[in-house]
Amino acid sequence: MRKVSLFIAMSLDGYIADSKGGVDWLRGHGDGEDIDTYSEFIKDIDTILMGWNTYHQIVTELSPNEWIYHDFITYVITHNGFASSEKIRFVNRNPADLIKSLKKENGRDIWICGGANLVQQLVNQDLIDRYHITVIPTLLGSGVRLFGDAEHEIKLKLLDTRSYNGMTELNYVRR
Repeated sequence: MRKVSLFIAMSLDGYIADSKGGVDWLRGHGDGEDIDTYSEFIKDIDTILMGWNTYHQIVTELSPNEWIYHDFITYVITHNGFASSEKIRFVNRNPADLIKSLKKENGRDIWICGGANLVQQLVNQDLIDRYHITVIPTLLGSGVRLFGDAEHEIKLKLLDTRSYNGMTELNYVRR
């Protein structure tokens, strides 16, 4: 069965965006070592799930001239009635139901790209199998928190850690 993975970066104090929704702080700190964990991660992925705010930030700020996830089928959870394309599917559906349905289909693994609301819904339904979290050595103090108040405890097992370019990557699986 397909696995669902969260692959995301957060500040040391647990935020994925600053108080204005910005992500300019998502950088390493120049210790000279630059490891490409993204390319390694996506080898097993063929489907991406993201919320509207994440999609909108990608197409208006982060990569306005090119859809950077063209090698994947991307599901955007939204109430907006946009027309889907072959690679980008806008869906007005409960994310947990969509994940359960996608896990039954043939394919490689599913990446939860963001945002926090989507992540929190899937955490509360215990639908994330793997957590790949890169901690950026920055304290934002406020913003968009990755994990809100959980409805129940979820036990994780640490698989490995890596430190590079001032950042620390933590890889967990659900127990």
